[in-house]
Amino acid sequence: MSTKPQKYVKRFSLTFRIAHWVNAGAFFALYITALPMYTEFFDWLYPVLGGPANARLLHRVFAVLFILPMFIMIICDPKSFFHWLKTIFTWRKHDFGFFLPFAKEFFGKHADVPKQDFYNAGEKLNSILQVFTTLIIIGSGFMMWFPSYFPYEIRVWAYLLHNIGFALAIAVVVGHVYLATLAPGAKDAMRGITKGDVSEKWAEEHHGRWYDELKEEEKKNRRKVKP
Repeated sequence: MSTKPQKYVKRFSLTFRIAHWVNAGAFFALYITALPMYTEFFDWLYPVLGGPANARLLHRVFAVLFILPMFIMIICDPKSFFHWLKTIFTWRKHDFGFFLPFAKEFFGKHADVPKQDFYNAGEKLNSILQVFTTLIIIGSGFMMWFPSYFPYEIRVWAYLLHNIGFALAIAVVVGHVYLATLAPGAKDAMRGITKGDVSEKWAEEHHGRWYDELKEEEKKNRRKVKP
């Protein structure tokens, strides 16, 4: 018995995917290079990183790489960047109705999750938290990198905020990684950020409002090409 071939729809551009993985790689590199500077327990990393001075240099290099993807997106794919920015700060009734059913689904129970946009409410919240923690990390990191431009009292707060920002960011990233690798539908989610497309079935089940928009756009295109 022949099965109908799976259809795929475009989700993320190549620029978006590159920016995502550069940012992710830089984040984890920042975490590793910061560990021996944070506690003596990880002093064994200093020889691996080439010594304390080289660890600090690498940390700054990865800090630049961490910020770079934003400029890559703004210059090379502003449409995707500003779509993401606008969407994560746009909340409607179906977004607020997402969390309770999703919590049931998260623990393996059947739940009727309201149709979601291109980014579902969980992704929107995750993105907002990432923006918040990133601003803390970058702002405090800048003060630590150029201490001569800031008074002592502000620098003290910068070190504290940098640690808090990174701790919160790690918690957000752990949840993000879990949902992208182990949660139901993770295979398609990962395909979207690696190959750029997802199955129509997954799009319909996880991002119903976006899927409906795609179908409506297809109908419009068909009407345009009819003689």
